[in-house]
Amino acid sequence: MSEYAENKEFIDINAKTKKTRKSALREIIDGSLLTRESVINQLPFILFIVVLAIIYIGNRFHAEKVIRDTSNIQKEVQDLRSEAITTSSELMYISKQSEVIKLIKEKKIDLVESTQPPIVLKTEE
Repeated sequence: MSEYAENKEFIDINAKTKKTRKSALREIIDGSLLTRESVINQLPFILFIVVLAIIYIGNRFHAEKVIRDTSNIQKEVQDLRSEAITTSSELMYISKQSEVIKLIKEKKIDLVESTQPPIVLKTEE
């Protein structure tokens, strides 16, 4: 008989929790949960937590934007660096004396290569 009594209590406990769950869900849906005195007393703390959550989410979006911008700028810097190296190597190639003479002949400019070495002028101060 004691086993039956224990089983009956167990069944009653399950029934109470089901009723409690149903009533809690009903209170959430109809909004009566928000009108309780304990919830109203905790309202400033709840609002503080909500504001912190919004700030946290905004900070996260800002950090992700900064990371994306940094990544894009690093790619741009790398592209510009490679372009600068390419341009400087082309300039060095074009500036060689043999290339300058070749360009002068191609464009048919009336310039002649000097055969005399440069003269150093000294002045008295």
